[in-house]
Amino acid sequence: MKTEVTELPDSRVRIAVDVEPDAVSKRVDRAARQLAGEIRVPGFRKGKVPPQLVMQRVGREAVVEQALRDSLPEWYERAMLEAGITPIGDPKLDVGDLPGEGEGLEFSIEVGVRPQAELGDWSDLEVGRAEPDVPEDAIQGELDRLREAFGSLTPVDRAAAAGDAVVIDYTGTIDGEPFEGSEARDFAVELGREGLMEEFDEALTGASAGDERTVGVTFPEDHQPEELAGRSANFAVTVKEVREKELPELNDAFASDASEFETLDELREHLRGQLREALEHRAEDDFRAAAVDAVAEQATIELPKELVHARAHEMWDRIERSLAARGIDPAAYARMQGKTREELVTDAEEDARKALRREATLSAVADTEDVEVSDSELVEALGPGEGNEAPQKLLARLRESGRDSLLRDEVRLRKAADLVVERAKPIPLEQAAAREAIWTPEKAEREQTGAEGESEAAQKPGELWTPGS
Repeated sequence: MKTEVTELPDSRVRIAVDVEPDAVSKRVDRAARQLAGEIRVPGFRKGKVPPQLVMQRVGREAVVEQALRDSLPEWYERAMLEAGITPIGDPKLDVGDLPGEGEGLEFSIEVGVRPQAELGDWSDLEVGRAEPDVPEDAIQGELDRLREAFGSLTPVDRAAAAGDAVVIDYTGTIDGEPFEGSEARDFAVELGREGLMEEFDEALTGASAGDERTVGVTFPEDHQPEELAGRSANFAVTVKEVREKELPELNDAFASDASEFETLDELREHLRGQLREALEHRAEDDFRAAAVDAVAEQATIELPKELVHARAHEMWDRIERSLAARGIDPAAYARMQGKTREELVTDAEEDARKALRREATLSAVADTEDVEVSDSELVEALGPGEGNEAPQKLLARLRESGRDSLLRDEVRLRKAADLVVERAKPIPLEQAAAREAIWTPEKAEREQTGAEGESEAAQKPGELWTPGS
């Protein structure tokens, strides 16, 4: 396969692809063998019809179309890897005439790519950085969580209040019929606790042992199992017992029982250290992002609207996969937000714009500073590998398929971000905020340039084309 890249306006490229005749011929024969399993020819067992006879029966054009339909996604990916292109958004494929016998295939791909950035002066950056300060109420919050974990429940003869545990039996019906999971005995719920359905919380607050309640609920749109999502149910509830939660006193004895420390002061200092470490990590992450954003703010970058919207689509696709992995229906999630999928994609455009600016800036930094990535850095980035496979072997597999270029680009941008952070001088957040509030002609010019750089899209991103579609 041969590829030739031509840069187009608005951060797009066209890749001309030439697939060798031999590769096309093999895919056509493979498609014919697959079709052989679907037709019957006298004198041949099913699936054993020779490719040439299949072509005579169904027509060579139909076989070639099937071969291209099967092969174009793979050839598209190979072309991207060989051309060193990381696409943004859906590609537009242009396949000309179907190849004749013994001919290769020529097609072109037009797709969005990472925009170019012209760096400003980032040699003397000053960036706000938070100084971690662990508030006492945060330490107390951690101690309270430990007390909750070591608390005990004692039966009481009174009405239930927030914080109490109520032991109940319940049976539920939808349209008069029971459903899976609609019945339980000796089920304990904690009033006022996050996650308890509001209708149950209200009905059981003030209830005493022996009381009966009827609770009507409407399951949320993202409820699992899905067949209950959005439906209304009625529950007959019997209160069997009210239990009061008793928390241990905060003293040295509690510290000894709840941790490896002998005194409460030692436990407090341990929690303070843990919280400070977490805050320092967050402050470092925020400083890193702010430093990159500061360099991006100085850079000149054209961000076509079509490109931003395409990246927003990619970001939302990842969110949907994450929701589905957690058992949440993306469509139900969108309904809960009161928006369509396209409206949620549009909402993601600001994050997409920021991500593109960062990537373009870091790519320019890497080019300017001649950032290179060694194989040892790639191995380190792969971590322990998958299963028992050594990272060196995983890297070898990535290199064979050409996918090591994607990892190399990721590590290269990460190293560029390290350079930016190393050169940035941290200043107090208050000082940085005061500077940001000051109007300057340069800032106004950058904002105007950024607004002008977001050109209108000429047309909607196309879908992957296949012959016969």
